[in-house]
Amino acid sequence: MTPPHLSLPPTDRLLSSRTGWTRAHWESLADHLLDALVPYATPGFAQYRLPGRGSWSGVVSDGLEGYARSFLLAAFRIAGAGGDPDPRLVERYAGGLATGTDPQSREAWPKLTDCSQQMVEAASIAVALHETRPWIWDRLDTRVQERVVDWFCGFVGHRTWDNNWRLFQVVSEQFLASVGAPYHQADIDGGLDRIEDWYVGDGWYTDGDGRNFDYYIGWALHLYPLLWSRIAGEDPDTGRTKIYRERLSEFLGGYQHFFGTDGAPVHQGRSLTYRYAALAPVWMGALADCTPLSPGRTRRLASGTMRHFAERGVPDERGLLTLGWYDTFLPTTQPYSGPASPYWASKGFLGLLLPADHPVWTAREQALPIEESDQYTALPAPGWLLHGTRHDGIVRLVNHGSDHNPPEGEAQDDPHYAAFGYTTATAPESAPHAAERAVANHLALIDPEGRPSRRRRIHPLTCDGRTASSWYEDAGARVETTSVLHGPWEIRVHRVDAPEGVTIREGGHPVAHQERPSAEAGPGWALARTADGLTSAVVGLYGWDRGEARVARDVQANAYGPHSATPVLGRPHHPGGRSVQVALIALSRDTVHPRALQESVSVEVTDHAVTLVFPDGTTLSA
Repeated sequence: MTPPHLSLPPTDRLLSSRTGWTRAHWESLADHLLDALVPYATPGFAQYRLPGRGSWSGVVSDGLEGYARSFLLAAFRIAGAGGDPDPRLVERYAGGLATGTDPQSREAWPKLTDCSQQMVEAASIAVALHETRPWIWDRLDTRVQERVVDWFCGFVGHRTWDNNWRLFQVVSEQFLASVGAPYHQADIDGGLDRIEDWYVGDGWYTDGDGRNFDYYIGWALHLYPLLWSRIAGEDPDTGRTKIYRERLSEFLGGYQHFFGTDGAPVHQGRSLTYRYAALAPVWMGALADCTPLSPGRTRRLASGTMRHFAERGVPDERGLLTLGWYDTFLPTTQPYSGPASPYWASKGFLGLLLPADHPVWTAREQALPIEESDQYTALPAPGWLLHGTRHDGIVRLVNHGSDHNPPEGEAQDDPHYAAFGYTTATAPESAPHAAERAVANHLALIDPEGRPSRRRRIHPLTCDGRTASSWYEDAGARVETTSVLHGPWEIRVHRVDAPEGVTIREGGHPVAHQERPSAEAGPGWALARTADGLTSAVVGLYGWDRGEARVARDVQANAYGPHSATPVLGRPHHPGGRSVQVALIALSRDTVHPRALQESVSVEVTDHAVTLVFPDGTTLSA
């Protein structure tokens, strides 16, 4: 249920049979978020200095971030108000522009310099100014307009980081062009040309060189090119815009499967504190008229996600978005995250730009695919398999392709990228002490000193149908893994080349809750279950003889709750050379019977293949 501190309109189960939410809910929530920021504004409204841990950019940059990111939300609310915007919003953000760009003001914004955080925030301001032009920009005093232009001109001819940041320069300089200010066309063209180098097919980009697949693909690399098009006024059926629309359409065909029945997005990648910014590409598909989703499904998906967070205390009792997932959880964040960083969630309100009589607001909700049948989706470009189960509404992502590392040089094993599995019901064990142990969703080789191998750089091999594979190497060992999906299960087939004496360790999905999960273990299997019935199990099917099974517990390590538990298998004293380990990984809201699974799934291993036979007679090779 929605928390009492969040006052929303009555649900409408006729129009929105699955979520009950209508456009009125979206407007009410947007107003609630914007009103809650006012007590934290500086006197001239140029900064919003929110409580919470500061970023590495400092308090003034964090204050600018509060202005810029909330201005994006205000802009969608103003422009979407059908010509009758709230004058207080218009006045508040127009006043902030005047104050922030005044070099003599104590609230003055930092200048735009190469690769500075304010470049990110400038892009939000540029988009907001474009979308609210009749109400804000066109009514600004000429001197204020000149100061705004002078501030934005810090982009012209300057350098950004070579990833999604290139697009911040693109939209900001296109805004300059749209108001007749100096700009460099070469900067715009160069940024748009650069993302072509990162396009990997099937509607997917990588965020910079390497295999950087996460939500930035949707909320940045698909979003900003089409925002640029809106500012530039390019014909949607020609030029770059036509290509961007085609790519987004292809992307959304798979992306709709990232959301569970309860509205939760798959918990993978960095900057997850932006939460419902994950809805930005869904709304952009409707805004740019290029979505494969029906209007009713678009709203069902978006409202489901917004309601998911609202029912779990987002925003909090102060009306604020905190640094975390549901409540504050700093391991979900990065050093660049400040107290106002979560307000990139404003992108999730992009749909308010669509008029109230648009079909996405007037059509009856349509079921998500997962609400109609089990779903299996192969995404070869990022190297991912998605499988969603209708009976419990959970979506699981099997990762054989995204590691967020540069193509060469030093590599890391961030728990939000290095794991084999991510889901809509679980989060990785991301606190530093837990990440160091690298237990959950990882096949580790433990040396005699107790150090686990690391899955840093992932080398994809295959991704097709219900099977995907990859390999990694570390500390003189190589692990090649094939994942096979069947029903709610993932079967992991590991071919391990390792030195003598190491221990092989397999971890399943970590489950977390306010209460301590229960734990069970037996010969070749382990299981953890939360108080609300979410069960994670790992079941040894082959190669775990003489092994040990246990449940690894932790505290304050997981975004989903303070108490977490991960089922684990171990096989000590590897003889050296090649071995094969096969394990069944289960995550379900149904009862899981590990011993029955051991007895009913048969495995045959030869030099060339591993054959799996399931209880229903299905036979698969890995």
